[in-house]
Amino acid sequence: MLRRWLGRRVLAGVLGVLPLAAMAQYPDKPIRLVVPYAPGGTTDIMARTLQEPLSRVLGQPVVIDNKAGAAGAIGTAQVARAAPDGYTLVFGNNGPSAIVPLIQADVGYDPIKDFVPVSLVSLAPLVLVTHASVPATDVKGLIDFAKSQAGSVEYATAGAGSLGHLATELFAKTAGIKLVHVPYKGQAPSTMAVIGGEVKMLLTTSSDTMAAAVTSGKLKLLGVSSAQPSPLAPGVPPIGMTLPGFAVDVWFGILAPAGTPPAIVARLNAAIREVVALPEIQKRFVGYGCVATASTPDAFAAMIAAEVPKWRSIVDAAQIRAQ
Repeated sequence: MLRRWLGRRVLAGVLGVLPLAAMAQYPDKPIRLVVPYAPGGTTDIMARTLQEPLSRVLGQPVVIDNKAGAAGAIGTAQVARAAPDGYTLVFGNNGPSAIVPLIQADVGYDPIKDFVPVSLVSLAPLVLVTHASVPATDVKGLIDFAKSQAGSVEYATAGAGSLGHLATELFAKTAGIKLVHVPYKGQAPSTMAVIGGEVKMLLTTSSDTMAAAVTSGKLKLLGVSSAQPSPLAPGVPPIGMTLPGFAVDVWFGILAPAGTPPAIVARLNAAIREVVALPEIQKRFVGYGCVATASTPDAFAAMIAAEVPKWRSIVDAAQIRAQ
């Protein structure tokens, strides 16, 4: 009897150690990093920039898997359903990881409950530009102009439910003004619309086309959406200097399925922080219009937890739905 009891105790002890041993060996096979967009976009390019150095630091291949569709929701939902073992991750951003579930029904995941944030990868501000004909040289001047036009000032976006759409509605709400939304099919058409004078203003990520239009005087650059001045737009004041509390960042980061063991999350976080700090990564991300920025898992989780209710209030107030 005593022998059988001791045998069961030993077996239980061995089984209890096995998960710890597995985590100690992590990773021991390739890691799949899902990019929820088609190849060639900013998210995909950043993921592929991190691919080789992350593989080197982790000692296993990081395989990029593009799963596009439904504004990033399809690939993100696949990761939500994956085994929480650290071998399937998603390269997320504000869209599928915070906004899309608010404007699309039945996306198949909860952005808070179904993921463990691992680390930020980069941040970028939106830039506020107007057509050259707008009689404003700063954010206050634009607000005054909008008030004088009795709600007729039109703004472009890359589409209904895009971050630029929600951010401009937040801008209008904070400023106490009414604006008219004109959605386009992507950033490039919306940028050309404001350059051509079809609309008066645009709040979106920067691009070479936009920068050239600002330099040539076709557009006026009035502010950045980040809480602090951005190194990507030297000398351009944050919108929040005029509208206290206004702050919007485009963020990119890596998330794992809920239930992923803390030891694995910590291992991934350490690897990401090491890679993001590399000078060559910092330089290349500036070329993408982003600042390479890592974080702790807790800080990243707090950022997402704050974003969801923030954007829900804007979505509900403006009655924004996916189209």
